[in-house]
Amino acid sequence: MSGVNSCSLIPGFFILNGIPGLEVTHIWISLPFCFMHIIAVVGNCGLICLISHEEVLHWPMYYFLALLSFTDATWCTTTVPNILCIFWLSLKEIDFNAYLSQMFFVHILTGMESGVTMLMDLDHYVVICYPLRYATILTNPVITKTGLATFLRSVMLIIPFTFLTKCLPYCWGNFIPHTYCDHTSVAKVSCSNFKVNAVYGLFAALLIGGFDMVCIAMVSLSSADARHKAFSTCTSHICAIIITYVPTKQIREGVIKRKVSSVYNRFIHIQK
Repeated sequence: MSGVNSCSLIPGFFILNGIPGLEVTHIWISLPFCFMHIIAVVGNCGLICLISHEEVLHWPMYYFLALLSFTDATWCTTTVPNILCIFWLSLKEIDFNAYLSQMFFVHILTGMESGVTMLMDLDHYVVICYPLRYATILTNPVITKTGLATFLRSVMLIIPFTFLTKCLPYCWGNFIPHTYCDHTSVAKVSCSNFKVNAVYGLFAALLIGGFDMVCIAMVSLSSADARHKAFSTCTSHICAIIITYVPTKQIREGVIKRKVSSVYNRFIHIQK
């Protein structure tokens, strides 16, 4: 097998195939990726600069927003340039250690985004229920500690993924039908039983996403009016989660692949 060490069964590199079955349309698919990446990085960095320079925005809610913007901009920079290299230059090979590094940061930033969204919801809860004590409850040290705790939680839970992935033997190949590095895709090309990886993945998801959702659900508001205000302020968070995670799930199930392929075939038919 090309690129594989026969002694340790650890590949020297992996090959990210992009979107299998749509190789001929990779150039067209890359255009919205590039456009959205530029908007995301410029927009989030601009928002961080605005919050840091405007004293009127030096409030907890804007600090959490800046942290979320930093997480989003970093996540995009971690994955999209590599995706564009695959689509534009067909640079599909990625070193094994580089794969682990990108996978590590992708999962950490995903956990960070979930945690920061939860902190923003709790911030809204304090604003609604304790408006007079808002500044005394969410002080700068509290904001720093909660942000650091969210980061450390993601790091401590994702570190075992790196070791579990490195211990797997990869004797079934080094071709990964994906555009970026994640744990599930690489575990599937292992020739051993990766049940431990799957169980730990579920455990980490419950401790990150499940814990955050439980924290939000357990927040009890004093009145129907308070519940209405909380829902109205969290609508943007709900929309962001839907926009972020629903397309990802559809891509994994091949739904978008079939739709894009159908549209492309129709386009070719019309041109003929």
